[in-house]
Parts: sequence; structure tokens; C-alpha cells
Amino acid sequence: MIIVHCSQGSDAWHQERAGVITASMFSDARARLKSGPNKGEPTAKALDYAFRLAVERISGSPLDGGFETWQMKRGHELEPEARMEHEIQTGLIVTQVGLVKTDDGVFGASADGFIGEDGGSEYKCFLAPEKLRSFHIDNDASDIMDQVQGCMWITGRKWWHIGMYCPDLKPVGRQLWWQEFKRDEDYIEKLEEDLWQFKLLVDQYEAKLRSKAA
Repeated sequence: MIIVHCSQGSDAWHQERAGVITASMFSDARARLKSGPNKGEPTAKALDYAFRLAVERISGSPLDGGFETWQMKRGHELEPEARMEHEIQTGLIVTQVGLVKTDDGVFGASADGFIGEDGGSEYKCFLAPEKLRSFHIDNDASDIMDQVQGCMWITGRKWWHIGMYCPDLKPVGRQLWWQEFKRDEDYIEKLEEDLWQFKLLVDQYEAKLRSKAA
């Protein structure tokens, strides 16, 4: 495991992520068509992501130049608040990390924090009502489970805390929803299998681009 100490959203962070299959994109990488003549094949979103990574491998830089949406920027700005609130509510000490990669540098995760020797944390600052409702009302974090289990796969950790931070809910003391998830070896085995298949797709795109150049 390679730990890159850098601030999320910084130029160094964007540079270190270039060409790396990252945990926040694992769901897109695994996405398959559910019907039609090409059922089971990668979706357009998965193909586009694979092509982007292939270009970044060749250039060594982020294809979008490190562009951040306002949602991403907001998340990075609120993350310290979320981490502090998490520590207050749990009494735990969360150590800021930055970026963690597998030894070969193929896969990575922007871990928001490490907790002790076995745990970690991820903070989300969604504004979309349907996402807030899923966490706060339904206690449903399934949409980000690929990322959660992916973080544990890459870091080797045994459990992970997911926090949904929404400052607008401070008046009712619900600004942070959090829940602990245990490492699921069966889930990770399937996740890893799918991600290695996706890595082969990236390899193919890179090879084709380089052959055209030659």
C-alpha cells in the first residue's frame, strides 16, 4: 500500500490520481448493461471512464486539468467540519490521509481518514434530497458500498465509518449521520474480479492509442 500525503482537491492530489482507477469511480467501472443485445457488456459510462484513464496514463496528467465541480469543491471544504463532528460524536481520533494506492499504483482511494490500526472513514456532503433521505431516513448507504468496501480492500482495514454531513440539519442535531461497515470478503472478492476486468479494458484502450501513434 502506498500512502500519498496530500490535501484532497490540491494540484498534487489531482496529479497523483491521474490514470488511477479510484474507489469513488468503482461503481462506474463495474457498470454493465442490464438488458438488450449487449447485456452484460460495459455501459457507455464505464467505457468513457476507461478511455479517460488510458489518456491519462499516456499524458501523466488529469484529462480535465484537475477541474472540480462545485459539489466536489463544497465536499472538500466541508470535510474538516465533518471529521471534527465525527470525532466529537464518537470520541475517536481520525487521522487525515489524502490518497492511498495499491503497490502497483493501478487502484487508489481518497481515504478521508484512518482510525487506529483497523478503521477508516469517508465523509459525504450531498445536497440532493434523494441522497439525504436515503441516509437519514432509510439508513441506506448501498449507493456508495463499492467505494466503502473498495477502501477496505486497498487499505487492508477491517471496518469503515461512513458519515453524511449536512450543516443545514444542525438545528435538530442531525448534521452528521454515520454508520460503521465491516469488511466483507465475499463482496471484495467480486469487486476485485470486476475491477481487474475493467483494468484490462483500460489496457486495451491504451494499447490502441499507442499503436495509432506508432
